[in-house]
Amino acid sequence: MPDRTVVKVDSLPPPGIPAVRAIKSAGLVFVSGTPAPRKADGTMDPDIRVQVRTCLETIDTILKEAGSALTNAVSVTTFLKDVSVFEAYNEEYRKFFPVDPPTRTTVKADLVRDDMLVEITVIAAQG
Repeated sequence: MPDRTVVKVDSLPPPGIPAVRAIKSAGLVFVSGTPAPRKADGTMDPDIRVQVRTCLETIDTILKEAGSALTNAVSVTTFLKDVSVFEAYNEEYRKFFPVDPPTRTTVKADLVRDDMLVEITVIAAQG
């Protein structure tokens, strides 16, 4: 049987789609694509910096529940709705990875919600 453990994060609402927040396997944590959390009114903040920050904070929460942390990230894939926000995205991203950042791929994508500006997935080493 493969080494595969679902990571459950009780402090976050369920993803709302047929997916889990993360899987631990082979010494790594694979975090599902994660958008910024919605505000109380159900919308997402229109500021890319806020969406990037809260998205990465959510991913860090998921990783900590898995016994890891964002500082253990080895690969990041980011989906941006609009490439005109690329510099603002990078400015916020650098705050989380100021030295020796993980490998990264950034893709322009048509995201599933009109107010979703970014979605990020991460692979991190376990603790």
